[in-house]
Parts: sequence; C-alpha cells; structure tokens
Amino acid sequence: MSVETERSAINPWIVAIAVMFGTFMEVLDTTVVNVSLPHIAGSMSASIDEATWALTSYLVANAMILPITGWLANFFGRKRLLLMSVTGFTIASFFCGFAPTLPILIVFRIIQGAAGGALQPLSQAVLLEAFPPNQRGKAMGFWGLGIVVAPILGPVLGGWLTDSYSWRWVFYINIPVGIVSILMTRAFVFDPPYIQRSKLGVDYWGIGMLAVGIGALQVALDKGQQEDWFSSYRINGLLIAAAVALVLFVWWELRIKAPVVDLRVFKDRSFATGTLLMTMLGFVLYGSLVLLPIWLQTLLGYPSLQAGWALAPRGMGSFLAMPLVGAMMARFDARKFLASGLLIASATLWSFSHLDLNAGYWNFFWPQFIQGVSLAFLFVPLTTVTMARVPKEQMGNATSIFNLLRNIGGSVGIAGVTTMLSRFAQTHSAHLAENVTQYNPQAWATLQGLTASMMNKGAPHGVASQQAYATLFGMVQQQAAILTFLQIFRILAIIFLALVPLVFLMRRPPKDAGPVAAH
Repeated sequence: MSVETERSAINPWIVAIAVMFGTFMEVLDTTVVNVSLPHIAGSMSASIDEATWALTSYLVANAMILPITGWLANFFGRKRLLLMSVTGFTIASFFCGFAPTLPILIVFRIIQGAAGGALQPLSQAVLLEAFPPNQRGKAMGFWGLGIVVAPILGPVLGGWLTDSYSWRWVFYINIPVGIVSILMTRAFVFDPPYIQRSKLGVDYWGIGMLAVGIGALQVALDKGQQEDWFSSYRINGLLIAAAVALVLFVWWELRIKAPVVDLRVFKDRSFATGTLLMTMLGFVLYGSLVLLPIWLQTLLGYPSLQAGWALAPRGMGSFLAMPLVGAMMARFDARKFLASGLLIASATLWSFSHLDLNAGYWNFFWPQFIQGVSLAFLFVPLTTVTMARVPKEQMGNATSIFNLLRNIGGSVGIAGVTTMLSRFAQTHSAHLAENVTQYNPQAWATLQGLTASMMNKGAPHGVASQQAYATLFGMVQQQAAILTFLQIFRILAIIFLALVPLVFLMRRPPKDAGPVAAH
C-alpha cells in the first residue's frame, strides 16, 4: 500500500485527536503556570518578578518559532517537525519539573516554548488537509476547543495541582499526554506530497531579523507595565529594536525569492482581513481573561482556585457550542456566524460593565457562558473563511502567520489591560478623593460615623480618627477599582462592535470551502 493510499484510508478524526493532544498541551502551558508563580518563587528563593521570567522566556521562544513553522515544515518535513516538537516539549516539561534552580527552569522553559511554537500552526494545517472541504468547519470546531478552552482551564488546573501536590506537577502532567501524542503522530500523520525542501537556500537574514523583532516585542509587552513603559530606557530600547527589526524584515521578505515567511499571502483580501480580526480577537479574549480573576480575587475576595473555577462557564459554553457550529458551517454563510458572534460577545462584555460590588456567582456565570458560545461563532467560521482561498502549498505558512498574530494580539491585550487597570484606577481614585472633604456632607457624615464606630470599640479619639480616614481611603480605592473594571469592559465591548463591518470585507467562501491549488 502506498503512503498516499494509506493516508487517505485513515479516519480524519483519528488524525485530529493525534495532533490536538500536543496542541492542547502547548496552549494550556501558556496559562497553567501563572497561578504557580508564588510557589515557584518561594521554593527557589526568588522574587515574584524574577519568577515571571519562567513565563516570559516561554512566550518569547514560542513567538519566535511560530512564524517560521511553515518554512521549518518544508525544511524538515511536516511529520518529522511535529514529532520533534512534541518530543522536545515533553522532554523539556520533565526537566522543568525537575529543575533545582530558577535559571535552570528558565533554560528549559525556553526549550519548551521553542518546541511548542510549531504545534499550533502544524495542527491547524494538518486538520485542514485531513478533512474533505465540506467538513472543515467541524475540524476547526474541534481545533477551536483546544485554543479557547485550554487558556481558561489552565489557571484551574494549575491551581489544583499546586495546592494538592506541588508546582512541579504543572509540568509533569504533560509527560503522559506527550507520549500519547508522539505514538499517535507516528502512526496516523503523513506528509502531503507537495511538502518538499526548498533548493534556494536558508533565509538567515530573515530568521535573524524576525527573532530580534519578535523577541524584543514580546519582552517589552511582558515587562512594560512593570517598568512603567516609556519612562524605562530598557523598554524604549526594546520597542525601537522591535520596530526597526520588523520593518527591515518585511522589506527583506518581500524582496527575496525564498522568504522564511511568505508575506505575499496577505494579497488575499479574506486572509488579510481575517488575520486582523483574529489579532483583535486575541486582544479582547486574553485581555478579558486577565480582568475577571483580578476582579474576583481583589474586590470579591475569591481564593485563587475558586476564581479559576468561576471562569469555567466560558469554557463550558465553547465546549458545547463549537461542535454544533462546526456542523452547521456547511449549510450557512460563515460570515453571518462571525458577525453574530461579535455582536453577542460585545453584548456580554457590555453586561459586565453594569455589575457592582454586590455581584454574585451567577452574575458572572451566565454572561461568561453566553460569551463562550459566542466564541464558537467567532473561532470556527473565522478560521474557515480566512483559510478558504489559501493555496494548499501555502497552508503551513498561512497558519503560522495567523497563529502568531493571534498570540501577539493576546500579548498586547494583556499588556494593554494591565496598563489600563493601573492608569484608570489612579484617575478614578484622584477624582473620587477630590470629593472626600469636610465640605461634602455625605463624605463628612461617613467619616464621622466611622470615627464613632471606632471609638465604640474602645479606640481613643485620635486613633479612631486615623482609622476612620484609613477605612474611608480604602472605600475610595475600592470604588475606583470597580469603576476601572467597568470602564475597561465597555472599551472591550466597543472594540468587538467596531469589528463587525470588517467581516463583510471578506469574500464568501465557496460551498466546498477549503484550501485551493496554487495557480
């Protein structure tokens, strides 16, 4: 039996399961470590700031490999690259869990991030080709489960493993998953016949400029708020280096015959628009994922594990809706699904902007669950429409760019939201404090009431007065915080609403939408 015959005889769902094991594991690792950072820092005698390099190093290495995955697949072969990536990720996971010191942990997190960088675009390209054109919506529904549910599940799983066992199990849990993925990939994944090594040499300049540009940008985004952005010489230097390197990279890649990343794929209107939409989707999704745990823990007093569980409804909604949306994709215009998803997601974000300090669990449950459903309406059709007219020879390159910009959008979203949290809170706090004077009857009455309460508990008048001022200041800070959260949710809702017109710039995919042959 020939390789092509053997490949066509395999059930595509077996292929889907094989590639999604590794992808789910890799996406999970972008968030699963977050809640374990204090434990990592404590066990390695490091500060929290130093321990965050375990996150930053992974993200930087991951981002540097993502865009060149299509080229690497041609250079090594797609199946071989997939096996190398899963094997490297699994081995690095073991050594991350075994690491005795923080520098050793960071080294293996870099290896883990680099090995995992290729998994998302490779899995997407394999799935798009394993399924016939009229079933690619189902394939993208399955793929979307890993991309959407894994970041939400990460904090819950990380918190449970850390509290129940040790932070090291956050990494050890990858080992059995990786072994299953390796075995299934060896048995069921094959290279398509058009995958062939380029004979025009290696684009070393392109790889170098891309590594410098993406690496500098990722570090700047991750550390920017911590170092007060443009007041830091280091952040300014990183942003300038990123801008120069990436501009030169684009100029260089458009000039040479065998670029490491073929940017000419942006000539397709649907791909260019869809990639922009996915970037903004990453911005809003990852930004809102930062907001809710902070709100729940700082304002409502949820423990970290319970805060993680409170995010589960979004994953539940996506888990239930994605297979249904994938099944319906062949019957309806995918762009209508996409527009509906943006409108519903915008409405759920807007609903968060009307909550207050008395909000209970169910006030968060239903908007999140509905938002999870809306994400199915976004991820599945967006991927399908974006890739519908990309030539199959360009599929690996296109999925690399698509996933890179989603991740960059997510990094910008996290950096943007954390910056807005800090700056807006200062503004609201200053504005509220202006009204807390003896000339404001309500503020004065509150202060007098607090002072009397402290004195009734036995505090002398001077001490009671100081405690009352401190309590009133805490109330002002709390109100400033809730106003900040509500303002950011309104901004995110408006961003989603503003994206709706872009949907109809994309061309409607043909009935049997899927990768087309190159002309």
